[in-house]
Amino acid sequence: MSRNFNSRSILALSFVLFVFVTTLLVCTSEGLNLEGQYLLELKNSLRDEFHFLGNWNLNDQTPCGWIGVNCTFDNDPVVWSLDLSSMNLSGILSPTIGRLVHLKKLDLGYNSFTGDIPREIGNCSSLEYIYLNNNQFDGQIPAELGKLSYLRSLIVCNNKISGSIPEELGNLSLLVEFVAYTNNLTGPLPRSIGNLKSLTRFRAGQNAISGSIPAEISGCENLELLGLAQNDIGGEIPKGIGMLGKLTDLILWANQLSGSIPKELGNCTSLDTLALYENVLVGYIPKEIGNLKALRKLYLYRNELNGTIPREIGNLSLASEIDFSENYLTGEIPSEFSKITGLHLLYLFGNQLTGVIPNEISHLRNLTKLDLSINNLTGPIPFGFQYLAKMIQLQLFRNFLTGSIPQGLGLYSQLWVVDFSDNQLTGTIPPHLCRHSNLILLNLESNNLYGNIPPGVMNCQSLVQLRLVGNRLTGSFPSELCKLVNLSALELDQNSFSGPVPPSVGNCQKLQRLHIADNYFTELPKEIGNLSQLVTFNISSNLLSGQILPEIFNCKMLQRLDLSQNRFVGALPNELGTLSQLELLRLSENKFSGNIPSALGNLSHLTELQMGGNQFSGEIPPELGSLSSLQIALNLSNNDLTGRIPPELGNLYLLEYLFLNNNQLSGEIPSTFENLSSLLVCNLSYNNLSGPLPYIPLFQNMAISSFIGNKGLCGGPLSDCSGKSSSPFPYLKRNNASRSKIITIIAAAIGGISLILIVIILYFMRRPAETVPSLQDNEIPSSDSDIYFPPKEGFTFQDLVEATDNFHDRYVVGRGACGTVYKAVMHSGQIVAVKKLASNREGDSIENSFQAEISTLGKIRHRNIVKLFGFCYHQGSNLLLYEYMARGSLGEILHGASSSLEWPTRFTIALGAAEALKLMLVTLVWLK
Repeated sequence: MSRNFNSRSILALSFVLFVFVTTLLVCTSEGLNLEGQYLLELKNSLRDEFHFLGNWNLNDQTPCGWIGVNCTFDNDPVVWSLDLSSMNLSGILSPTIGRLVHLKKLDLGYNSFTGDIPREIGNCSSLEYIYLNNNQFDGQIPAELGKLSYLRSLIVCNNKISGSIPEELGNLSLLVEFVAYTNNLTGPLPRSIGNLKSLTRFRAGQNAISGSIPAEISGCENLELLGLAQNDIGGEIPKGIGMLGKLTDLILWANQLSGSIPKELGNCTSLDTLALYENVLVGYIPKEIGNLKALRKLYLYRNELNGTIPREIGNLSLASEIDFSENYLTGEIPSEFSKITGLHLLYLFGNQLTGVIPNEISHLRNLTKLDLSINNLTGPIPFGFQYLAKMIQLQLFRNFLTGSIPQGLGLYSQLWVVDFSDNQLTGTIPPHLCRHSNLILLNLESNNLYGNIPPGVMNCQSLVQLRLVGNRLTGSFPSELCKLVNLSALELDQNSFSGPVPPSVGNCQKLQRLHIADNYFTELPKEIGNLSQLVTFNISSNLLSGQILPEIFNCKMLQRLDLSQNRFVGALPNELGTLSQLELLRLSENKFSGNIPSALGNLSHLTELQMGGNQFSGEIPPELGSLSSLQIALNLSNNDLTGRIPPELGNLYLLEYLFLNNNQLSGEIPSTFENLSSLLVCNLSYNNLSGPLPYIPLFQNMAISSFIGNKGLCGGPLSDCSGKSSSPFPYLKRNNASRSKIITIIAAAIGGISLILIVIILYFMRRPAETVPSLQDNEIPSSDSDIYFPPKEGFTFQDLVEATDNFHDRYVVGRGACGTVYKAVMHSGQIVAVKKLASNREGDSIENSFQAEISTLGKIRHRNIVKLFGFCYHQGSNLLLYEYMARGSLGEILHGASSSLEWPTRFTIALGAAEALKLMLVTLVWLK
C-alpha cells in the first residue's frame, strides 16, 4: 500500500518538474525578441571597459529598456535608434547591424571602433542619421550606403577612412549634410555630387582628395557650407560656384587650386567666410568681390595674386578680418579700407605695395591687428595711429618708412607687439609704448633712431623681447632692464652704447639671448655668470679687455658664444670645454695666447669654431678631430701655431671651410685629409709645410693662393715633386735674367696702358657734359645735397659717417696720392671700402659725363677688377665705394715685406691685371 503511494508521489513530482521546465523553456524562447538577439550579437564584438552596456540582459523580452536603445511606442515595438556615443567602446562594428532594418538613427561617435564600416549597413533601409565620427574606422566608405534613400546625415569625420568618396553618394537625394573631414580619403570628388539638391553642408577637409572641384557642384542649389581645406585639389575654382546663392562659407584653403578667382563669386551674396589661402591662385582680386555685402572674413593670403587691391573693397561694410598677405599685390593701399568700420584685423604684409600708408586707416577705431610689413611703403607712420585705442599688434617692418614714430603711440592703446624694424625712421623711441603694461615684443632695429631708451620701456614689466639693433642709440647699458622678470631677449647690437656692463645684468634670470655687439662697452661683470638660461651671448666688436671671466662658464645652456674683435688677452681656460651645448664659438681678432686647450674637443655639438687673428702658440690639439659636428668652419689662421697638422682633423667629415693659413705649421699635409669629402675651401698658405699635396680632387683644383708661402709643398697646382715645374707657362723655366726681362716687358705694357687710360679719363672729364638723365626728373641737384651714382642698396652719406666715426684715422686701411681709403661696416653687416677724394667740381654739379663713367664702371664684372658700388658727393667730398678686399692691395701682395710670390704667380698676376685694364679701356671707349 505504502509502496503504491510512494510510486504515485514520485510520478506526480516528476510531472510537475517536467511542466515547470517546459514552461520555463517556452517562456525563454518567447522572451528576448530577434532585434534584442541581434544587439547582443553586436555587443559580443565590442569591448565595454566601463560596463555601460551592463543591463543588456538575455532574459529581457525586448531590448527597449537597454542603455542606448530606443524603441517605438506601438503594440509591437521595434528599435528605431541606437545611441552608443561617448561610452569608451572599442572593437569592430558587426555586420549584424544590417539586420536592424527599422533603425532610423545610428550614433556610435566618440568611441574607439576599428575596422571597416560593414557594407551590410546598406540594408538598414530606414536609416536617416549615421554618426560614426571620432573613432578609428578604416577601410572605405561602402558604396552600399547609396541605397539608403532616406539618409539625411552622414557624419564620419575624424577616423582613418581611406579610398574615394563613392559615386553612389549622389543617389542620396535627401542628404542634407556630409561630414568626412580628417580622414585618409583620396581620389577625386564624385561628379554625382551635383544630384544632391538638398545638401546644405559638405565638409571633407584634411584628407588627400585630388582632382578638381567638379563643375556639377553648381547643382547643389541649397549648399551653405563647402569645406575642402587641406587636400590636394587642383585646377580652377569652377565658375558655377557663383550659382550657389545660399552659400555662406567657402573653405578651400591649403590646396593646389590655380587660375584666377572667378568674378562669379561676387554672385554669392550670402557669403560670410571666404577662405582661399595657401593655394597657387594668380591674377587680380576681382572687383566683384565688393558685392559680398554680408562677408565678414576674407582670407586670400599665400597665393600668387597680383595687380592692385580693388577700391570696391570698401563695400565690405560688415567685414571684420581681411588678410591678403604673402602675394604679389602692387599699387597703393586703397583708402576705401576706412569704410569698413568694423574691421579689426588687416594683414597686407609680404606684397609689393607702394606709396604711403593712408591716413584714413586711422579712422578704423575697431582695428586691433595691423600688419603692413615687407612691402615698399614710403612716407611717415600716420599720426592718427596713436589714437587707435583697440590696437594690440602693429607691425610695419621692412618697408621704407621715414620720419619719426608718433610719440603718443601706446598712450591710448594696450599694445602687445610693435615691430617697425628695417625702415628709415628717425627721432627718438616713443615714451608711452608700454603705458598699459601689455607690451611683449618691441622691435625697432635697423632704423636711424637716436637718444636714450625711454624709462617707459626700461620699466615695462611685461616685456619679453627688446630688439634695438642697428640704430644710433647712446648712453650706458640700460640697467633698469635687468629688473624685467620676463625679459628673454635683449639685442642692442650696432649702436653707440658705452661704459661698463653693470652687475645688475645678473638679475635677468630669464634672459636667453643677450646681444650687445658693435658698441663701446668696456667691462663685463662677474654677475654675467648668474644668467643660467642664457643660450646666445654676443659681445663682439666692443672695447672689452682682460681675461675671459671664469663666471661665463656657469652659463651651461650656452649654444652660441661670440667674443670676437675685442681686446681679450691670456690663455683660454680649460673650463671652456665644459660648455657642452655650444654650437658656435667665435674668439677671433683678440689677443689670446698660449696653447689651444685640448678640452675644446669635448664640445661635441660645435658646428663653427673661429679662433683666427690671435696669438695662440704650440701645436694644434688632436682632440679637435673629435668635433664630429663641425661643419661650417674651423678657423685657426693668423696665429703662431707650430708643429704638424694633426691627422685627426681628417675625421671632420662634415667640415666645409678650413683655415690654417699664416701660422708656422710644419711637416706634410696629413693623408687623412682625403676623408674630408665635404670640404669646399682649405687655406694652408704661409706656413712651413712640405711634401706632396694629398691626391684629392679639392687640392688638385684649388688655387695656388691656398698653398703659397710653403716652400716645401709640391704636386697638384704647385711644382712637380720631382723638381720639375708644373706651371701652365712652360716658357718660364728659363733663367732669372729671362724672367726679369719678361716681367719688365709686362710691367712696361701695363704702365703704358695705365697712362693711356688716365689720359682718356681726364679727356672725358674735361669734355662738355652730354645729356644724361639725372636723379630726379632731370633736375640738377642743389649744391648742398648728396649725390649718389648709382643708388647704393640703401647706403647714405650719414651711414658712411657713422660706420667710419666721421672718417676717423682708426678706420684707415690705405693712403695714396688720390685719397684715403677707409673700412666701413654697414648696419646690414656688409663691409665696403670708402675712398675719400678731394672734390674738383666746376659749377654746382658733377659733370653728367663723369656720372655716366661711374655708372658704367660700377657694372663692369671681372675677377681682377674690384667691384665699384657707387659714387657719392657730399659738401665738397667725393667718395668712391668699392668692394672691400680683406687681404689688402695688390701692391702689398707683390712688394710687401712678407711677400714670397714665385715668378709663375707674378706672371699670372701681371696677365690678369693687363686683361682687367684692357676691359676698362674698352668700356670707356664704348661709352663715348
